[in-house]
Amino acid sequence: MRRSLAMTVATLTATALTLTACGRGGDAESASGGQTGAAVSSGKATGTITVWAMGAEGEKLPTLAKEFESANPGVKVKVTAIPWDAAHNKFTAAIAANKTPDVAMVGSTWMGEFAGLDALDPTPPAIDRSAFFEGAQKTTEVNGTSYGIPWYVETRVLFYRSDLAKKAGFDSAPTDQAGLKEMAKAMQTKAGAKWGIGLQAGGTGSWQTLMPFAWSDGADLTKDDGKAYNFDSPQIVDAAKYYQSFFTDGISDKAAPATPTTEPDFASGKVPMFISGPWMMSAVEKVGGAGFKDKYNVAPIPAGSAGSSSFVGGSNLAVFKNTQNRDASWKFVQWLADPDVQATWYGLSTDLPSVKSAWDAPDLKGDEKLAVFGKQLETAKAPPSFPTWEQVVTSFDTELEKVTKQGADPSTSMATVQQNAESIGTGQ
Repeated sequence: MRRSLAMTVATLTATALTLTACGRGGDAESASGGQTGAAVSSGKATGTITVWAMGAEGEKLPTLAKEFESANPGVKVKVTAIPWDAAHNKFTAAIAANKTPDVAMVGSTWMGEFAGLDALDPTPPAIDRSAFFEGAQKTTEVNGTSYGIPWYVETRVLFYRSDLAKKAGFDSAPTDQAGLKEMAKAMQTKAGAKWGIGLQAGGTGSWQTLMPFAWSDGADLTKDDGKAYNFDSPQIVDAAKYYQSFFTDGISDKAAPATPTTEPDFASGKVPMFISGPWMMSAVEKVGGAGFKDKYNVAPIPAGSAGSSSFVGGSNLAVFKNTQNRDASWKFVQWLADPDVQATWYGLSTDLPSVKSAWDAPDLKGDEKLAVFGKQLETAKAPPSFPTWEQVVTSFDTELEKVTKQGADPSTSMATVQQNAESIGTGQ
């Protein structure tokens, strides 16, 4: 079993934080051209820190924070749980009023916006950025400067009914994009599925299902040395054409309901394949009932010309610039990045660790399905950290819906997305 969290904290505060200064002054330029935050003092954390966290994480974090308090008797961690649907507005209002918390869970696609408002404190040098999955670490970086850490991660893989795949003539998952389409069609013609694979037919967040195919073909959402959007690249256009073909060929349902029925459709065999994240394992097993976990499997995104890649999501932890206790705030953040603490957090929340070495914990290492997510995270990618990303990507989702439901030309649609992106700008 893992060593105690108290021992972990003692080790962190005595050795890992071999730092020399308090306060935020004296930022140094890093090799990448971005800033490195000022160092944090050694010793145990003291004082009070306020923490905002969303959803289930906000409800469960106080349990873990008590372990930090036990190892640092002079500190008090006050966690406020915030509903996801109210979080963004609450943060922007707090930034405008200069009334932010000390530490907060920040959605990975919000980092560019908040950093652009000069609200976040650069990461101190003691935090080892190489300890995290590369794609996740990049979600903390804006113009070469890291603001915080990736706290937990998720990525998307292929879920498929292995029992029905055998009926369709496949003993294993498809390894390339052509094979995925072949298997999906066979699920209909040989295994009795109504639809071969469930793909989101546009709408909010649909870019997260399309882009893994584009990234696997070498796509880049930016150009001009990462300074501009790049939605109309040949790789993204080709991915949109490939994605569209599932709908025009009747393999995926262009009239799928806005509220997904993924779990019951997967359990019944109506839709025996879909692409999603790790939370769906428990969801489909609950609906499928006893023994269902042996009827399905997961596999990496089928490879394109550049291999297999996927979307990396999750949430980061950041310290706000106007914190009244920067020292303890960063010590708490770094403690949450310790491999043992990350593994313990997985046990409490089922959130996947962002620290690569945490995947050696028995609960994670012994699960073959989870191992697929871990492998996919090694090559998973995130969207650019431009402050305008959330605004621009709305056009992507809108145009993709035209591609899937109305048969719009993918080249024209992606050109429209690019024009909108150039009109809005990157916000930098």
